[in-house]
Amino acid sequence: MDKTSIGTLPPFAMPSPAMSLASEARRIWQDLQPTPGRLNATLRIVLATILTLLALLILQVPFASLALYFVFLIERESPAVSLRTTFAMVPLVLAVVIELGVVILTDNDPMARVLSVAAMSFLGGLLAAATTVPMLGAILGLVYAILIAAWEFHAPANELVNNSLWIISAIGIPALCSVAVEYIFASRRPADLLQEESTLRWKALISMFTLFAQKAPHEARAEAVSRVSRLAVAGQDGMQGLYNRIVERDMDTGSLPPAARVRITMLAQLMDLAAALGSAPYADTPESLQRYARIAEQARAVSEHSPVATRPALEYRTGQNLTLLDRVEGILHAIRSMPAGATAKDKHLVALPSSEVPLLVPGALTDRASVAFGLKISFCATLCYILYHVVDYPGISTSVTTVFITGLSTTGALKQKFVYRLLGSAIGGLILGLGATAFLFPHMDSITSLVVLVAIIAFIAAWCSLGRQFGYVGLQIAYAFFIVAFEGFSAPTELAPARDRLVGILLALVVMWFVFDQIWPVRTVTAMRRSLAVVLRSGAKLFRLPETVKQHSVLSSEIHALRDRIGKTVAAIRTMNGAVEYEFVADREQHIHSSGTILRAALTAAALIWNQVVFLQSKRERELLDDPRLVEMRNKFATTLEVMADAVAQKKAFIASDPSPLADASILADPRYREYLQNALARFRELQDCVQEIGVAV
Repeated sequence: MDKTSIGTLPPFAMPSPAMSLASEARRIWQDLQPTPGRLNATLRIVLATILTLLALLILQVPFASLALYFVFLIERESPAVSLRTTFAMVPLVLAVVIELGVVILTDNDPMARVLSVAAMSFLGGLLAAATTVPMLGAILGLVYAILIAAWEFHAPANELVNNSLWIISAIGIPALCSVAVEYIFASRRPADLLQEESTLRWKALISMFTLFAQKAPHEARAEAVSRVSRLAVAGQDGMQGLYNRIVERDMDTGSLPPAARVRITMLAQLMDLAAALGSAPYADTPESLQRYARIAEQARAVSEHSPVATRPALEYRTGQNLTLLDRVEGILHAIRSMPAGATAKDKHLVALPSSEVPLLVPGALTDRASVAFGLKISFCATLCYILYHVVDYPGISTSVTTVFITGLSTTGALKQKFVYRLLGSAIGGLILGLGATAFLFPHMDSITSLVVLVAIIAFIAAWCSLGRQFGYVGLQIAYAFFIVAFEGFSAPTELAPARDRLVGILLALVVMWFVFDQIWPVRTVTAMRRSLAVVLRSGAKLFRLPETVKQHSVLSSEIHALRDRIGKTVAAIRTMNGAVEYEFVADREQHIHSSGTILRAALTAAALIWNQVVFLQSKRERELLDDPRLVEMRNKFATTLEVMADAVAQKKAFIASDPSPLADASILADPRYREYLQNALARFRELQDCVQEIGVAV
């Protein structure tokens, strides 16, 4: 059997250590390939951008560049744009009120303005990290910095106040346009589409492993591998977008199984591993052929939502020398152990309506990581604000807005690297922005030509932004182009303003690189450790809920909040796992290995926790929850989960132990608990093995 190691997976799974220019070009090309739903989503963004542009032109609303980019910010932060987007108006109005209040109460004191920028940017960063809608923090800090900066110049107060009110319209127009486009053209049956996407992937996996088990000709195997690889490149974003649409609109979940969000993440990871296995040398030993056949059988059972098979289950192996086949079996084993079948009748177990999700992440406002993120954003924004005023160079004021756009709009994902920001800014600002200003705008004399140009740029940026690997580049293309090319509603006659705005963008990128990557760096694996600790502590809290919350309605509300946080955190861990390759450190190989182990631990923890969620939600009789034997077992589980969380977060060694003594022998024989306990003990044992493997490594 092929012994391909973790560190040698193809780009769409886990990058190889030796990255070359050719491999990067291949990855970019793969990322630009069509994937299910990509064209549809791109066209919706383009249409929303055009409608926003026409409304801005008709009403002559200032801040056009900010408004046009906001379309991309909405789409990116909330793939299922809904009326919940109107939450954006709250921090917008708050920023205007605070700006006017600071000016009035301090008599427009310069020092008060600088201090207020530092305070508001910190608050914006903190809210972006501590809420389930990061866009709110970005808008608060961004809008305040723009408005307060206007008071640095000696313009009439009436004009400045009017601009402060106009910015509300500038943000409201793209929000309304995006909502309208989404509701008119988005799918009316996202649950069916999500089921189709899932079935398509399972069929591709079943076909590939069936052909592998049958020792099919190379051409047939290559075609099956190619099909799996194309679906793997699509990643989880498209399916998560469909799930988010169900959540935002509280739609019917159809035949989807419970824990849909976590299952999407697990399936996407399985596709990555299967694609990597298919690209490795084919192993046709008797043992490998048997394992291929078993994987195909188990995959078919999962796709049909059938009960756990009575035949020997897939092996679950841990350790540092796992092969790709081991890892495929491991993730499929985790999916297979998730609750399915009859529990899908409970709609809340499939997809949680957005109304059930709290705005603030519990404990995040006082979390050290959230506070540190807010301080870093505050430092960058304040430094740029002071710098462009000290040098008396107002043309580079885009440096402050860039800090908020690049720093706060993607906190739900991974800290993007400097090269991505620079690449997107160079394409959008230098090539497209300055190019349009120099060669196209002088020859454009109608709205039609402007609309066509914006549509083309919006299509390019939107298509790139929907990519799995380099989507952030697309966002930077849109931001840099609109900031550089749109000074007002008349065609620019000079290149200097566009050049200055581009310099401001580059200045902000340098400042952020210096602060985030040099002064105050947080390695990706460190962030993954923190996220895994969050999952484990949330699981511990979940196990203790029946004893701390007695009222069923309150219990359900607490469960909903925890499962939403766990699902989003696990998805974020997988996103971070795909970018560990950009940690150019001496022990990079160990970083890559540790990130893979952390991801396996997170997925195993998700399976364990969901086993508990379904038990709590489906068992209505209080005596089942209050059984002293179960209470004692859950407390032991919770205590061990907290110990594991501390070990992961603080890089301490953890020694796995047999979890069987955690459950009283008498309840294992009780038919009411047997399946629940067997699944819980098995997942707990696997989770301990993963946490032990993480150990004190990077």
